[in-house]
Amino acid sequence: MKAIAYRTYGTPDVLHLEEVAIPTPAAHEIRIRVHAAAVSSADCTFRAGRDRMARMFTGLRRPKRPVLGTELAGVVEAIGDAVTRFAVGDAVYAATGDDLGAHAEYVCVPEAGAVAHKPRNVDFAEAAALAEGTLTALPFLRDTAGLRPGQRVLVNGASGSVGAAAVQLAKHLGAEVTAVCSTRNVALVRALGADHVIDYTQTDFTRAGETWDVIFDTVGKSSFGRAKRALKDGGVYLTTVLSARILLVGLWTRLFGRKRAKLSLTGLRKPAQKAADLEILRGLVEAGEVRPVIDRRFPLEEAAAAHRLVETGHKRGHAVLVMAA
Repeated sequence: MKAIAYRTYGTPDVLHLEEVAIPTPAAHEIRIRVHAAAVSSADCTFRAGRDRMARMFTGLRRPKRPVLGTELAGVVEAIGDAVTRFAVGDAVYAATGDDLGAHAEYVCVPEAGAVAHKPRNVDFAEAAALAEGTLTALPFLRDTAGLRPGQRVLVNGASGSVGAAAVQLAKHLGAEVTAVCSTRNVALVRALGADHVIDYTQTDFTRAGETWDVIFDTVGKSSFGRAKRALKDGGVYLTTVLSARILLVGLWTRLFGRKRAKLSLTGLRKPAQKAADLEILRGLVEAGEVRPVIDRRFPLEEAAAAHRLVETGHKRGHAVLVMAA
């Protein structure tokens, strides 16, 4: 089968198309013929190798897992002898977690893993995109922030992959949503359900004179130090970007003060938790409450171009690799 692999850290140019063996499912695994897979900022971080904390997972000297990619959608092509939840021919979407490997034509995942039947009203690329953003945004808002109906939430980076999901999910959870984005994305985030929009090229939300119960920085472009003036007492600042500083700030605010900084390692949640959220998402998508946003679809062999788009920091929604039929 074809897969996009990287054998050393570096720019998107280190990615190349390889022929690798088709995996064989174990007794409790299913093999998925991948139709589409998302390219995330985490994929770019892993590939670049500049983040020392990330290298603790990916390999200190060279990549331990040469095929990147976590969120995917496709069709069950083979099942292990003990599989009962899925059958050959089922359309599914999934997240591979620590095993990565989604940027390939086939991947095996445990039937008890983060896998669910695909929403009926979206295509495979849209399903892969939905899995990427939602599996981060939902646990941040619902679990880490404990978002409640009637609260005010601000989403920074509202037109990105996690941000677009966060706007829609915050509305579903009953919040009043303010979206922060650039001028060209104002109409998009309004269409996603944002009650208010701040154009960051015109206004700094931390100096807008308003306060929110939750500030969700989906792109790591702000900081707790800057954002706390815009938090209500008892408010929570969330960020998706792991750093030693945010870990220290999170500990400090847990002990002192009435405003908190929190980070959630959503990628490390148990597969069963992710599977449950994929089922929740399927219901929301089929009910029309959540929809995907895709900036561009790339053929598998153009994975480097997809990485470059993600690294601009200005994509709208998701970058998705689409495999040949």
